[in-house]
Amino acid sequence: MSLYYINVSVHLLAAFLWLGGMFFLAVVGAPVLRRVEPPTLRRELFSRIGVQFRIVGWIAISVLLLTGVGNLYLRGLLTSGVLGSAGFWSSSYGKALAVKLVAVLVMLVVQAVHDFIYGPRSGRLDPASPEGLRTRKIAAWLARLNALAGLVLVLAAVRLARGL
Repeated sequence: MSLYYINVSVHLLAAFLWLGGMFFLAVVGAPVLRRVEPPTLRRELFSRIGVQFRIVGWIAISVLLLTGVGNLYLRGLLTSGVLGSAGFWSSSYGKALAVKLVAVLVMLVVQAVHDFIYGPRSGRLDPASPEGLRTRKIAAWLARLNALAGLVLVLAAVRLARGL
């Protein structure tokens, strides 16, 4: 097996972990936790799960960034000068790569804002207070935006893999 295929496999496993974790939390974890009573227990569980997933998620993100750059290198895109070519970026492959890279950037920014600002803040606030409700709502919308960007990223990655 070549280094490229090993690198792509690690990249995919990290993507499964990060994106799969986000979708699991959105579709299974959050709906179950919203029914937990009392609200202080709910907040504690959300907080503990969030902290654990933050650690796992940022490890996965680091692996994704490293293997993503590795994929570009192993495909010869970093050393050939092709990324500096306007013709490359106007090709269907170049457009798909651009969409994927923009989605990655959006996801990194949104994930950072969620994980380091609104997530921790919502865990500290009284869940019944107006500020606590507002902060949790913002954190939830950031998570949804990140999931949407993740879907865009996956679609772009499929186009890249299929050469469309």
